[in-house]
Amino acid sequence: MAKSSTAVRKGTAARTASRARRHLRVRKKVTGTEARPRLVVTRSSKHIVAQIVDDTKGHTLVSASTLDASLRSAEGTKTEKSQKVGELIAQRAKDAGVSAVVFDRGGNRYHGRIAALAEGARSGGLEF
Repeated sequence: MAKSSTAVRKGTAARTASRARRHLRVRKKVTGTEARPRLVVTRSSKHIVAQIVDDTKGHTLVSASTLDASLRSAEGTKTEKSQKVGELIAQRAKDAGVSAVVFDRGGNRYHGRIAALAEGARSGGLEF
């Protein structure tokens, strides 16, 4: 008996390809300038990395991740750690003179750890 197409789960390769397509679709519209750089979020199964990039020069202005020494030993869930990364990137951006950014979710859904990082950055003072 064959399963319906809605009941079949996507494989890893299909999920990766779908995320890559979504990322390209987002990147067509989102670019960082000197006045409003791009906040890039990269998520893996264990860690999350955030960078603020000026696309006109191709430079990373500031970055933060769960791999930083200050956050690596932090207790809590991955979502709580993502919020701390958002607050840390906002603090580092303020120190670098950046107050407004455009958000690049990297093809990931705005949900869970991605949303927690964004909320942490907003609470830290970044404007998107």
